[in-house]
Amino acid sequence: MENCRDKMIDAMFNQDVYIYFYIDFAHNKWYLENNPQFTDFCMSEKENPIESILKNERLITEDKDKLQFFLNKLKTENAFSRNDKYIKIQFRMYNEDRNIIWYEMRIFPHFIGSGNISDVITGTFMKMNERDIKNRNILNFYTNDKNPAIFADIMAKRIREDLDRKYAVVQFDVIGFKFINDKYGEATGNEILHHFNDVMDLYCTDDQLFSRLSADVFMIVLPYENISDIYSFLRGLEAGMSGYKGIKYSFAFGIYLVEDRTMPTRLMGDSAGIARAAVKGNALENIGFFNKEIKATLRNKRTIEERMKTALKNNEFVMYLQPKYSISDSFIIGAEALVRWIDPEEGIIPPDSFIPVFEKNGFVVKIDEYIWECACRHIRNWLDNGIKPVPISVNVSRVHLADSKFVDYLNSLIEKYEIPKNLLELEITESADNINANAMIKLAKVKGFRLLMDDFGSGYSSLNTLKNTPFDVLKIDRSFFSTSMESQRGQKIISHTISMSQDIGLEMIAEGVETKEQADFLYNCGCNAAQGFLYSKPVPEEVFDKLMRSEIESAANTAE
Repeated sequence: MENCRDKMIDAMFNQDVYIYFYIDFAHNKWYLENNPQFTDFCMSEKENPIESILKNERLITEDKDKLQFFLNKLKTENAFSRNDKYIKIQFRMYNEDRNIIWYEMRIFPHFIGSGNISDVITGTFMKMNERDIKNRNILNFYTNDKNPAIFADIMAKRIREDLDRKYAVVQFDVIGFKFINDKYGEATGNEILHHFNDVMDLYCTDDQLFSRLSADVFMIVLPYENISDIYSFLRGLEAGMSGYKGIKYSFAFGIYLVEDRTMPTRLMGDSAGIARAAVKGNALENIGFFNKEIKATLRNKRTIEERMKTALKNNEFVMYLQPKYSISDSFIIGAEALVRWIDPEEGIIPPDSFIPVFEKNGFVVKIDEYIWECACRHIRNWLDNGIKPVPISVNVSRVHLADSKFVDYLNSLIEKYEIPKNLLELEITESADNINANAMIKLAKVKGFRLLMDDFGSGYSSLNTLKNTPFDVLKIDRSFFSTSMESQRGQKIISHTISMSQDIGLEMIAEGVETKEQADFLYNCGCNAAQGFLYSKPVPEEVFDKLMRSEIESAANTAE
């Protein structure tokens, strides 16, 4: 057996030799063809050619895992799809002079009947020529830094010239890959990325292109006949890429079905990327297609990004204030500052159509700082006009929590407008798992700012966050108390949550209160502060001031 194996390995270094073999799935036997170059070569010994290579010390260590994976794949029922002409693997071995030689193995299926695979398939080993190696290096993500640009050219040529087939552009990444790097280290993260490349190298045939775009984002261009072909391909690819070294991670796949072949490949990739982003957070499905709804979202995103800087310069963003009330006497005890975009032609643009865009592109930093200054200026106006001020809370985005400079900026505003620090409160929604954010929150507390935990009970903030961060006020999200009111068990949960929070020194305010029944329930549970449409929607600054003056006049009349 050793002699057979050595003969085959030695023969592989002959540039003119192709090694042919047959695989009998039914009997789990492998045969090497009696090539003219080899007299009685291994026919009787039935040596598995792939295992022969795996056992050989000349095989490059980094390629052993991918070769083993390829062997395992061949033993499965779904090794081939109906459209596969063949599947292949490329690997490296040392020659006698310790030079690296590239080889390619191809396995050819034989289909019978309604797409079933014959029991016997054929395969070949061959040494790769210089042109094949050059083409491989172009598409290999870790051997050429200019891959994305080169890949785009190859992609455009393929899609525009191969008019007989339909094409899909797939973009995918690992959900939460930063967490993997943080937990296991960047070296392991890079190993995982290389593993993805090896698996795609195995799964993708010559008419299926792939490339790494950036970080953990990859793109695949594949021809298809039916949508089911795409699903089948991606599920197989996903299974092969999952669980490297026992590490758990999941993928998000976005797909753009090419309609206009003249579209720039960058836009095709962007469309697939948008579909990928849209599918994140969906616990039931991790494959999404670019569609009309997503297309409208993309158009809206582009419009917003084209106009946002000019809008800020032209003061189209304005501060609205939503009053916070004492439930017991319905007096205003504070306000939350919110941004509104008032376009000269379209009117008010809904916040949920532009805030998510700003959070992703970072422009939310500019908007936050703009609203912070508006709030400080308004508090200064109250003081200058002899109006007893109430605290205004401003939102601090997660982007700001990545940098301690936001605390310095807030302090500079406090000094610029000469206002008491307790009149500017900070509303924060943040996971307790974010160590850097917790450090920034604690820094803001040390600097004397009053901190409000926003959206408690919505799934983003938790009791664990209360344990680890120094908040002063807990803002109960409407989704928490409205559903809790529906059962006795839920009512007890909200009641004990309020009681426990007060025991550790937290003040409470409920947001999104819409009915008197909700207000009464919260008050009976010990919460005496609320905001919501029951009291007032967010209003312009001048309207809020009228509400305050009305309260002052009412209180004066009552005193008389």
